[in-house]
Amino acid sequence: MELDLNILKPQERVSLQLRLLYERAGFSKYHMGRFEEYGLYQENRRFLSSEQVITFTDLDGRLLALKPDVTLSIAKNAQVESGGCGRYYYMENVYRPSQESHTFREISQMGLECIGAVDDGATAQAVSLALRSLALTERDFLLEISHMGFVTGLFDAVGAGEAARPKLLTCIRDKNRHELQKAAAAAGLSRQGTDALCRLGELAGPWEQVLAAAEPLALNAAMGDALTELRTLCEALEGTDGTANVKLDLPLVNDMEYYNGLVLQGYLAGLPRAVLRGGRYDPLAEQFRPGARAIGFALYLDELDRLADVPAETDGKVMLNVALPKGRLGDKVYDLLAGVGYGCPENYNDTRKLVVENREAGIRYFLVKPSDVAIYVEHGAADIGIVGRDILAESGADVYELLDTGLGKCRMCVAGPKDFAEDQSRALRVATKFVNIAKAYYAAQGRDIDIIKLGGSIELAPILGLSDVIVDIVETGTTLKENDLKVLTEFMPISARFIANRASYQFKHREIGTLLKKLTEVTDQ
Repeated sequence: MELDLNILKPQERVSLQLRLLYERAGFSKYHMGRFEEYGLYQENRRFLSSEQVITFTDLDGRLLALKPDVTLSIAKNAQVESGGCGRYYYMENVYRPSQESHTFREISQMGLECIGAVDDGATAQAVSLALRSLALTERDFLLEISHMGFVTGLFDAVGAGEAARPKLLTCIRDKNRHELQKAAAAAGLSRQGTDALCRLGELAGPWEQVLAAAEPLALNAAMGDALTELRTLCEALEGTDGTANVKLDLPLVNDMEYYNGLVLQGYLAGLPRAVLRGGRYDPLAEQFRPGARAIGFALYLDELDRLADVPAETDGKVMLNVALPKGRLGDKVYDLLAGVGYGCPENYNDTRKLVVENREAGIRYFLVKPSDVAIYVEHGAADIGIVGRDILAESGADVYELLDTGLGKCRMCVAGPKDFAEDQSRALRVATKFVNIAKAYYAAQGRDIDIIKLGGSIELAPILGLSDVIVDIVETGTTLKENDLKVLTEFMPISARFIANRASYQFKHREIGTLLKKLTEVTDQ
């Protein structure tokens, strides 16, 4: 009886097809145990996505871990002949912490690794297989390619110090131009250096176009070498199925300690986050084989089963789904968007509907609680949203932050009694509803604190002796004054930010770009 692949779930069907694809390409299946000695991860924790690992002691007293990573184990244990290139593929489950649930998740991955003497041919083969892997899902897809050498070379050229680079890298990754300018200024970079970093955001699109624009900006050998490698790769991929779905995106960056060359990221239409990630990771390979090079990628199979739940637009019209915060900020945002041509015939204030739209303008609004905006956008229920920086920072949502609208300006502060004198001999008691922001602020100072989470009337906590100080938003300061409190420190300016889902930004780039351009013109940010 012939096997009908249509009866399988997307994850099951694609995994069978991927196995056939990889074996025909000359890759051997690599199988590893579920457990690994914890010492491997402890010694190489800088290469892990999170230092949190599930550990236990086995019957022989050894400290073992449920594997949080496959690549690390392959890099350590793979048998590669001297001067040869080991080619392996795998299908494994890994165990990593989830930010949303605050528990560990079991994640199903399928991917491949090339380790050893990785030349241009092996690199092109790996990237080609990444393309073909995405194509097997039979969905519209996009593979982004970048090179860490271009960005790190630019950091060297503009004189960005090592301490400043992680913050600069985060701003570049999030396409957060306004915070990038502030971080560059704080790092002491010149205006020309800051402008060079900001121009990275323009270097995305078809490979020939991007390389032509980037080559005049190559300020040193490292940047030039990165562009040469990208050109060699793209020329080698010409004629391969799926090359029309390749996009160079030089602001695509990742951990500088892990990746040292090509960076890959793949998206499928209808899914909210990247389903394929990878790149060149020579520093990890060299931990176990001096001089070795390595490149690989992982496809997150769990995400594929969500494809069946993706609704389609019935008339083919591309609609931008906007998470609009309820309340005063939402009214201001709607007026701003309506003023640039994105209003709706139906006034959402005159209806109990939670969704209003204007199909002609290609816009649909979801009315949500302000604290939920970033979550709707991160998970792809909305393509874009407007959210206060406080909520964005507190949620830690993985989104693009494209514009500071300047709306709803206020500031995050530490406040306390007018006669407050800090006692350094004990932990500071801090009342707040912004727990993550408060923790980060005091952790940067090395100050021990006890957090008291409150949902409202934060100012009451120090008055009744529940806390020493509070961390909260201050707009006018009137409430503080009326309760004999004062601002002790201002540490975060707040305003409404225009954010976008990372996958939506790829597949609705034209629509988001048009709206963003109009907003930029009227907000003058």
